Parts: sequence; structure tokens; C-alpha cells
Amino acid sequence: MDAPRRKSLPHNVPLWVNPQSEIYFITINCQTRGQNQLALPELAPPLFETVRHRQTTFLWWPHVFLLMPDHLHALLSFPPSGKPLQTVVSQWKGWTAKQFGIVWQRDFFEHRLRHDESRRQKADYILENPVRKKLVLQPEAWPYFYFADGQRPTFDF
Repeated sequence: MDAPRRKSLPHNVPLWVNPQSEIYFITINCQTRGQNQLALPELAPPLFETVRHRQTTFLWWPHVFLLMPDHLHALLSFPPSGKPLQTVVSQWKGWTAKQFGIVWQRDFFEHRLRHDESRRQKADYILENPVRKKLVLQPEAWPYFYFADGQRPTFDF
């Protein structure tokens, strides 16, 4: 018997939203949950290199990119590239799946941060995820993160 499949998530940006001026909270899960597939010392550096490459080619700006054992969280902005958010993220997932053998769940979760939401609070939430999962005692002890500027973003707004 086949397991039921959930509907595909819509990733259409409303016409009144300028995607270049927004920050998106992204979660991508591995197909197999509960198994460490991402937070590995041999995988994290080349995986972060793919994040940096997409940053330098102006496909996204990774304010925060954090690997957990079986999923990742990111705060991303998407500079003008002519490619929709869904395409940029899906192509990254496809490339990393082929290159590193990562088996991702179909689709991903994305939430556009509204103007009344604190970007700093969302970044702190992401960075404290390893503490909540009891993987480390302090967020600073978790080695599997990437900041576009090399430093934790302050998000003064």
C-alpha cells in the first residue's frame, strides 16, 4: 500500500511583493529523518561552498544558513536574477543531491518574514536550534553554520 502524498507547497510570490527586498525563512528536510546526514565535518565545508557560490553569483544572500543533522534552516534574500525563489532553491537541492548524495524530501518550507516580524528573533531562533535539540549547550558551540558576511547578522530592523 502506498503512503499518502501531501500536496506540493505553493511558492508563488504575490505580485505586490518585491522578492528582492524580502527575507525568507527556509527549511529543507532530508528524506530520512532522525539520522545525521548533514552535520558532518566532511560534508559541511563543501556544502557551505555551494552556499557561498550561489551568494557570489547573486542567486541568494544567505544571512544565516544552519545545518542540523537531518534538515537545514536559512534566512535568505533573493537578489534580482530572473529566477524565482522556487527555482533557485530547487536547483540547489538537485545539485547537492547529485554532488553529495543527499536525499532531500520533496519540496521545502518557505515563509516570507513580514515587516512586523523580528529578523533578529528569527535568526536567534535558527541559531538556537542545536541547543533546543540538546546537541550543544551554547549556540556558539555549533560548528555547522554559515553567515554571508562571515559574522552573525545584527538585523537592526
